[in-house]
Amino acid sequence: MNITRNPSLVEQLAASYALGTLRGGARRRFEALARTHATVRAAALIWQGRMVSVAELQPQAAPSPAVWKRIENLVNAEKESKAMLAARRAPAAVSGGGWWASLGLWRGATAAGAMAAVVAVVTGLNLNTALNGQVSELTAKLAATPEIQYVAVLADDKSAPSVLVTYDPKHNQLQLKHVGQFHPAPDKSLQLWALPQAGGPKSLGVLGDGAVVRLPAGAGDVNQVPTLAISLEPKGGVPLGSGPSGPVLFKGALLQTAL
Repeated sequence: MNITRNPSLVEQLAASYALGTLRGGARRRFEALARTHATVRAAALIWQGRMVSVAELQPQAAPSPAVWKRIENLVNAEKESKAMLAARRAPAAVSGGGWWASLGLWRGATAAGAMAAVVAVVTGLNLNTALNGQVSELTAKLAATPEIQYVAVLADDKSAPSVLVTYDPKHNQLQLKHVGQFHPAPDKSLQLWALPQAGGPKSLGVLGDGAVVRLPAGAGDVNQVPTLAISLEPKGGVPLGSGPSGPVLFKGALLQTAL
């Protein structure tokens, strides 16, 4: 079965691969397939990036002292409720103050129960407020998470993946992530090019330093563009309107994705 012709299956396998649930021979076969098929390779890289992003949304942190105090209040409230229930079941005292002493016990137990109820309500409100704040923060971070409409894996002449390119239509942005080991000389720059079906290459920007580079781009810059390429140019790149002057180092198909 050729799974490359089944996009939904590729996505499921890539997600399982990133999560670590794809194991044994199935994992090795998927890795072998990714080495020879750009679409499978791109899906795996995207899902790995997504897993990293999800983990970064909520960094590990120790609970605050207020959380422990709320838990303690809930435990104490439960103990007081049990004490009140035991007092209600206890037989009335026959010595001392008689039934009036028992009435005092009832009053004390009732007051303790009321206090426990108040503590439980206040604690619940505080926990709900904290939870709402965390939900709002997570929602804001998810809203800032980029969408992925196009993806390309740019490889060298030996088919080794070097740069992962994704296009985010929500923020009109191209993101380039270096997955290879190439670094240009100090007097050189890498420049990204769109290679349309008709016409000459169009510059999409010069790559800066760093493992991840973001370049502004509109939908018209990537729509109907079958291929992207990166060339080695003089420092700062070549002027707009001219084509590559140096060698093309990396090249790959630009694919639209339903992710």
